[in-house]
Amino acid sequence: MLWRIARKSLWHRRVTVGLIIAAMALAFAVQMAVQHIRKDVQQTFQGTVSGVDLIVGARTGSTNLLLSSLFGIGSPVRNVSWQAFEHWREQKQVAWAVPLSMGDSHRGYRVLATSDEFFSRFRYGQQRPLQWADGQAFQTNADVVLGSAVAKQLHYQMGSQLVLSHGQGKTSFTQHSDHPFTVVGILQPTGTPVDQTLFINLDAMDTIHGHPHSAGGCTHPTEISAALLGLKNRVYTFILQRQINDYNGEALMAILPGVELSLLWNNLSWVENGLRSIGMLVLVSSLLGMVTLLLVNLQQRQGEFATLRTLGAGPWTLFLLIEIEVLLITLLALLLALLLTFVGTEVAGYWLEQWAGIPLPGMRIDLALLEWIGGLLLLTLLIAAPLAWRASRKVLLKQLYSEAH
Repeated sequence: MLWRIARKSLWHRRVTVGLIIAAMALAFAVQMAVQHIRKDVQQTFQGTVSGVDLIVGARTGSTNLLLSSLFGIGSPVRNVSWQAFEHWREQKQVAWAVPLSMGDSHRGYRVLATSDEFFSRFRYGQQRPLQWADGQAFQTNADVVLGSAVAKQLHYQMGSQLVLSHGQGKTSFTQHSDHPFTVVGILQPTGTPVDQTLFINLDAMDTIHGHPHSAGGCTHPTEISAALLGLKNRVYTFILQRQINDYNGEALMAILPGVELSLLWNNLSWVENGLRSIGMLVLVSSLLGMVTLLLVNLQQRQGEFATLRTLGAGPWTLFLLIEIEVLLITLLALLLALLLTFVGTEVAGYWLEQWAGIPLPGMRIDLALLEWIGGLLLLTLLIAAPLAWRASRKVLLKQLYSEAH
């Protein structure tokens, strides 16, 4: 009975109620979108690389090694000799090792020289392998593979030719114009620094700098910037890390990328806290708006409540009626907010992937979202409870006053 009265009452005030629902839905949608983006940014950041057990480089700060090897931010303090790389690659605990060499760029995007094994060994996210949008890995010293964002932003296609620049800045006065490269492969978007990178083989890196491997019978570079190691059994991870850090032949260090990414995210906690604060401010403002509108609405409905009292409705009946109306309004606002968030994240994800090559997963209904919805419903009912009780008692007092006079 109360549910039917509440529905009819809301329908009778459908314009006012519609405005309340729209305002609350927009606030809830912003809150859900902020929470979704915050979670996705954290997962994307911590999933920059997976399946790599150790990153080995010259002895420096762990953050510097992580940023220079994975994100292309900064430069290694010095290089690692090829002899040291081979020494650790041949250890019985090591399943595979991929060398990395940096130092050049192309129109602001970093160039990474590596072996073709990089494309089969590198993982990101939940052990997701790199996928080809077109083409294949480099085969010769004149081949280059592009990350999705590089190809998208610079409008390169298969067969396009380009020239690399010395150094990692956006502006360089030294161009390797005597050694042009041809695009032979384009990777699919990953949402990681891979999208912002150009890949060439190690021999090509030495060739454009005037000392090819073939000189003196050498078949490999003399130095590299860092190396990615995958172990046969992760039980050996900390043992091998300690051995590399204590290596007497060269000042090296090894870091666990998953651990360092988590620590780096914790150091950047102000980003997450900022997103949380924005979401909380939006939520508080929406709830304050709901309280204001509810107060005005209850003042305007004193005549309606008086009629219900005359028909025999008690204070608790009025209290439950108001609470049911608040519950229905909040449910409708949440449903509309879910629809807006689902559509908004799909549109934003498509736009981001087309414009920047960054995939944004759509909104998913999970346990955390259901708990948030349940908590929000309970919170709105608790906030409305004092107002509903005050309104029901106020009608009773007015009725008693009128009867006394």
